[in-house]
Amino acid sequence: MPSGDTGQLVYLSEPEHLEMREYEVPEPEPGAVLTRIERANVCGSELHIWRGHHPEVKNGVLGHEALCRVDELGEGVETDYAGEPIEEGDLVAPAYFITCRKCPPCQEGQFHLCENAYRNWSKPPEEPPHFHGTFASHYFIHPDQYFYKVPEGLDPGVAAGANCALSQVIFGMDKVGVGYDETVVVQGAGGLGLNAIAYANERGAETIVVEGVDGRIDRAREFGVDHVVDFREYGSVEERAERVHDLTDGVGADLGVEMAGVPDAFSEGIELIRTGGRYLEIGNVSPGQTTEFDPGLLTRKSIDIVPVVRYDPWYLKRALEFLEENDGKYPYGDLIDAEFDLVDVDEALAKSDSREVTRATLLPH
Repeated sequence: MPSGDTGQLVYLSEPEHLEMREYEVPEPEPGAVLTRIERANVCGSELHIWRGHHPEVKNGVLGHEALCRVDELGEGVETDYAGEPIEEGDLVAPAYFITCRKCPPCQEGQFHLCENAYRNWSKPPEEPPHFHGTFASHYFIHPDQYFYKVPEGLDPGVAAGANCALSQVIFGMDKVGVGYDETVVVQGAGGLGLNAIAYANERGAETIVVEGVDGRIDRAREFGVDHVVDFREYGSVEERAERVHDLTDGVGADLGVEMAGVPDAFSEGIELIRTGGRYLEIGNVSPGQTTEFDPGLLTRKSIDIVPVVRYDPWYLKRALEFLEENDGKYPYGDLIDAEFDLVDVDEALAKSDSREVTRATLLPH
């Protein structure tokens, strides 16, 4: 890269206050990769950070869900993390966190819980290599940061969403297990919920979604959900639980998946699941937001609760393969319903927060 080339990035200095900054683009160190951003999506987690609700990230360079094009390879980088040859110009999807392999969780094989996962994420922009987030013209993939070559022919707009929601959903649902002919109730039909519906479908499960927004219900049907419990029609927890039980021969769902990000959804989920069932908690990510629930009911029903944050990084490869294998089967390409120039990031976040758009993507120019 010619000396003196500069790039832009989006810096969150405090909640809901963004600044465009410009910095010199660094050369990658050994084991690192310098990329140019093709597109970066506005993820729900980004909205949590923007509002100031994230438990760890309060400021820094924004962005983590993205598709990148290799600009320069650091010394020693010849393949992606699956051994696929990599060269300048290739499209790649990076995990947005690192896996240090040295901290206590990593030593226990719990790589998704790496204590150093965010060591290089959302840092101050003045700290080299500056491009710590994907709301930018460039992105720096560090050593120990997994990345994978995007399958040829896969729509870039589809591939851009693999490194966050889909990878985490597949990882989480593998943790709890999804069996053929089981019933899965999904709370929320946003990006996480739609991924859960698609993956459950491919595992041979019957799916139920609990949602109350017309556009999201329509999208859930496009993703092949079998049943909809509209909370505008079934207005109480008791009514929704009765409806789910009716749909499952009076038993309750084998698996519940919380994707709504609403604390009260957790306490409700316990009501929807059969005795001895499983419950996957992914949507609620902000500590301090609480809900009341009945621990005695939990004990009596003996439900297994599995909370999941992030994913083992090789699940990103599985997510890309899932998208490639099901190309055209699910309308992933329609999930991005608004494109914004990078300089219009304020508008993209505001319209995403108000749900004026379902999924926004930022395009650097």
